[in-house]
Amino acid sequence: MRLQTLQIIAGLLAAIAFVIAFISAGIAVLSFVFALIGAAALAWLVYSVARRLLSSRAARDIAPTT
Repeated sequence: MRLQTLQIIAGLLAAIAFVIAFISAGIAVLSFVFALIGAAALAWLVYSVARRLLSSRAARDIAPTT
């Protein structure tokens, strides 16, 4: 059975659609990973600033005032 031109074009379009879908899925995964890295960096920044503020406040409360 010979393939018709329309069937060949439909097959090529399906292959292109699958390639684009896999690329999009890879980009989505990569974007999610970078979003997690950014969120972790932001959480570490907030934690370090809060720890510094709390430790300086605790040191100020313990130190005698003259």
